[in-house]
Amino acid sequence: MRQIRFKVNKIVEGLLVLILGGMVLNVLWQVFTRFFTSNPSAFTNELARYLMIWLGILGAAYISGKQEHVAIDFFVKKLNNSFRNIIDRFVLFSTLSFAVFVMLIGGIHLVYITLKLEQYSPSLQIPLALVYSIIPLSGLLIIFYKVTQEKS
Repeated sequence: MRQIRFKVNKIVEGLLVLILGGMVLNVLWQVFTRFFTSNPSAFTNELARYLMIWLGILGAAYISGKQEHVAIDFFVKKLNNSFRNIIDRFVLFSTLSFAVFVMLIGGIHLVYITLKLEQYSPSLQIPLALVYSIIPLSGLLIIFYKVTQEKS
């Protein structure tokens, strides 16, 4: 299971690097066209927004898997081991529930609706389902990470 998790991490890391690199190039192009050609590119603002959405949601799933997300554990650390174990299980259950019901099921529903309604982005003319597809994908990643998580 560690090897699979390692490979998934490498794939997600690569995607995050590509997205961030794409954002940097996109914003540089936007600045260049705005200030040096006096003819700003029409699609760059929208592309930057969508790349930021993908970076944020996919990055949150990745950080969740690495267990490096922000946690307020000041009071939890003061509890004895049995209470701490109960809190850890509650947090795991809550995270899994959110990932399954909101991100996976809700995300699939959102992607389906936008496909059915044939919604496209204004500038790029790409299906909005493509933009929203990161939600169920990240939900699957969070579920995978939480199910394969080792006890620390």
